[in-house]
Order: sequence, then C-alpha cells, then structure tokens
Amino acid sequence: MNRRKTRSLNVVQHILLIIMCFIAIFPFYWMVISSFKNESEIFTASFIPLKPTLENYVYAFSNMPIVKMMFNSFVIAILMTASQLISSLLAGYALVRWQFKGKILIYTLLSLTWLIPIQAIMIPNYILINQMGLNEKLLGIVLPFGVSTFAILSLYQSFKAFPIALIEAARLDGESDFGILLKVILPNIKSSVTSLGILLFINGWNEYLWPILITKKMENAPIQIGLRSFVSSDVNMWGSLMAATTISCLPILIIYLVLQRQIVDSFVKFGIK
Repeated sequence: MNRRKTRSLNVVQHILLIIMCFIAIFPFYWMVISSFKNESEIFTASFIPLKPTLENYVYAFSNMPIVKMMFNSFVIAILMTASQLISSLLAGYALVRWQFKGKILIYTLLSLTWLIPIQAIMIPNYILINQMGLNEKLLGIVLPFGVSTFAILSLYQSFKAFPIALIEAARLDGESDFGILLKVILPNIKSSVTSLGILLFINGWNEYLWPILITKKMENAPIQIGLRSFVSSDVNMWGSLMAATTISCLPILIIYLVLQRQIVDSFVKFGIK
C-alpha cells in the first residue's frame, strides 16, 4: 500500500514538473517559431511555420546594428560584473575582518540602500553622468552600477562563515590583509563568488531602463534598447522583433547550457539567503 502511494505521488510530481517545464519553455519556443513566420502567418495559431522564411532575420540585421549592440551588451555586463565583484569582495571582507566604530551603522545603511528603488535615484545619477560628459558612452551606463549592495551582503555572509582560525594563522605567517583575501579566503569561497558573478552578469545583460536614458544612438546602446526599435505607435514589426529577440537570447542560452549547474546552484544558494 505504501509503495502504491509512493508511486502515485511520484507520478503526480512528475506530471506537475512536466506542466511547469512546458509553461516555462513554451514562450521561448513560440518566440523562435514566430521569427520564421511571415507577416500573414505571424498571428496564426500554428505551432510550426507553414512557410518558413528568413526575411525577419534579414530585416533585423539590415535595420539594426545587432553585432555592435551585442558587443556593447557584453562589455556592459562584463564591466558591471567585474566592478561589483571587486567592490563587494573588498567591502565584505572589511566589514568582517576589521572592528571599527560605526561598523553596525555602515552595515545598516547598506541594507537600507538595497530597499531604495532605482527609479528614485535615476534623476540625480543622470544629472551627474551628464555633467561628467559620459552620455552615449558605455562607462556612463556602467559607472552607477559599479557597486552592488546585494553582492556586498551576499559575500558578507560567506566571509562571516569562514573560519577565523585560518585567517589568524595566515596573519601569524606574515600575510597581509590583501594576501589573506587572495590566497586564503578567495580560493575557499570561489563557488560562492562564481555563483554571484553569474547572477550579476545576467542582471547586467538584461539592464534596460538606465541605458535608454543615457544612449540615444543605437550603435552606442545595448541590444535590449535595439529591440524597442521594432515596436512603435505606427507599425509593429513583430516578426523582426522575434528574430532580434531570439538572437539576443542566444548568448545567455549558451552560457546557461555551459554553466547550468552553477546557475541553478546560484539561484538556490542566494534564494535561501
């Protein structure tokens, strides 16, 4: 009887998993097949293109500098990830390693800044970037995101869980604080750093609202801004939009296929925290 209940429960669980997987994958599948449909077929309910065409991809490449914008997205995501990881490593280590007045206050303020929506500081940031002459430049997009409170607090927990005895032993051996961070701590928490880096890269790649304020020319913007050019008040080029969106999803899809275990672990790890 117990075996029968267990089998029934497993069947129900697998059915639910299949349904959830279908719900998650179907929008991506519909986007891909829609990119191969012509204008007369784009709004039909067919699950496969009846007359496949590459016109949408040709139109997307001819009307938008996709390669340049993809390069911009890569540079933005990499620079954001690198700057946020470096700053969070240094800040998290300082908060755990050193005892100083105002430490609790700084940690509290960092936690509170995480609650401030990005829309509340967009205007001051835009004025500052404009005064610095960084409009239409990738540095103007990256600079306001050079530090991530989420990254600092995440690595703070990893540093806090690290054995103090190992740090003190390295200190007795004559290692500096920077040497302890690089040679002792970092090799032991590299999985946490890698997981965090993956999340930061995905966030940087998907950044949309801030770049659209800084860039006006398409060749200076990330790929997400270019997708907007296919939707207007007059004409909506849905087929070309699906083609350009499919192309923009390929890098993240490839990264996911290569690093799927690390990505799943990162969502589980930081979701629990």
